[in-house]
Parts: sequence; C-alpha cells; structure tokens
Amino acid sequence: MFEIFAAFVLGLFVGSFLNVCIHRLPRGQSIVMPPSHCPACGKTLGFVELIPLVSFCWQRGRCRSCRVKISWRYPGVELLTGLLFAILYRHFGLPEVLWQAVFYSILVAIFFIDWEHGLIPNALVAALLLLTAAVQLFMPQISFFAALGGGVLGGGLFLLLAILSKGGMGGGDIKLMTVLGLWFGWQQTILLIFLAFFSGGIVAVLLLLLKIKKRKDAVPFGPFLVLSAFIVGMWGKQIITWYLRFSGLS
Repeated sequence: MFEIFAAFVLGLFVGSFLNVCIHRLPRGQSIVMPPSHCPACGKTLGFVELIPLVSFCWQRGRCRSCRVKISWRYPGVELLTGLLFAILYRHFGLPEVLWQAVFYSILVAIFFIDWEHGLIPNALVAALLLLTAAVQLFMPQISFFAALGGGVLGGGLFLLLAILSKGGMGGGDIKLMTVLGLWFGWQQTILLIFLAFFSGGIVAVLLLLLKIKKRKDAVPFGPFLVLSAFIVGMWGKQIITWYLRFSGLS
C-alpha cells in the first residue's frame, strides 16, 4: 500500500512537469528555462506554489501575485498523473512500471496538447519512438515482427486515410499511430484502432448534439488514440482473448 501511495505522489510531481510541457511545447518554448512562472504575470513560483494540488487549493485557484484564475488543467493533470502512476504500479509492478510510466506520461502530454491546440509535437512522438526502440532492444515485450507489423499496420492505415480524406487525418496522428503500433504489436493495434474510432465517433456525436461543435469543426483524434492506448495497455490481451473465445475463433 505504501508503494502505491509513493507512486501516486511521484505521479503528482511528474504531472506538474507535464503541465510545463503542455503549456510550453505548442508555443515553441523551452521546458527547462525560465523556471516555472505564472503565464499571466510572469512571476516566478515559490516553493509552496510548486507543490502539486496543495498549491492550487491553498491559493484558491488563483495566482498569488496577479490573482488571475489558474486553469483547471493544472490540478487536473497532476491528479490524473498521480492516479495513473498508482494504477500502473499496481498493474505492472517493478521493474516494468518504470518504462510504462514514462510511456503513458508522454501520452498524457500529447492528450492535452492535441485537445487544446490540435497538434501533436514531433518532440513527444520522437521521445515515444526512442523509448519504444530501447524497450524493444533491451526488454522486448513482443517479437520484432509483431512490433514491425503493428507499426506498418497503424501508420500505413492512417496514411491511407489521410490520402483518401485529403488531410482529414493529420500527420501527427499518423506518426503517433505508427509508434503505438510498434509498441503494442499488430494484434493489439487492431483493437486500439477500433477503440479509437469507436470512442471518437461517440464523442463527436455528443459534441454535435450538445452544439459544442459544428459539422465542419475538426475534433482532435490524438486524445482518442491515447485513451485507447491506455485501455489496450491495461486490458488489451484479455479483451482479445475474450473476443476470440466469444467468436469461436480460438
């Protein structure tokens, strides 16, 4: 129980760093310098203001200096990443949780950047690719050919969709799906794609019904790839096994 709590706390601080990435990367800013500061007034944050969740509650959701409201995203990402780390630790344990935590942390940043700005930074996709290559080389979870098949299937399908839709599928989605395919292998990639389109379709319909989006408005697809990647990472093998038994294919 202590280990899970420790993972949660670590996740809170990683989430705080992810907030920096989410804010700065789309703007082409360094994630290292300058130190963390209020986006509105530029005041450098003090020690207490850097404590995840606590600072938001203590400041009542406002900057201590200029009193501008702090976006819900900051405590939300911190809490989400804390819960994510706790779940990953319980599911995978050591040592696998170490690279799983890095993998899903990058995906959290991609989720919020794409949702807010409609883009997936190449730097984050490159980081995922390097991590995937390192895991496949030193701690392979799937065979080389399964990984290669997943990358070709995911990236190739999305490239084809981009061509047929004349830009309806973004380049960032193609790159991300290629890396996810390499990570999960061809079987789980099929499931991931299905879940992404299924969840994306449901949300798109809801946004239209609620008049939040119009028919011609673009809905970022990256968040649905991220959500589906989490589901596949946690329960993908069980879902595939259940489907094969249910359909009589196993």
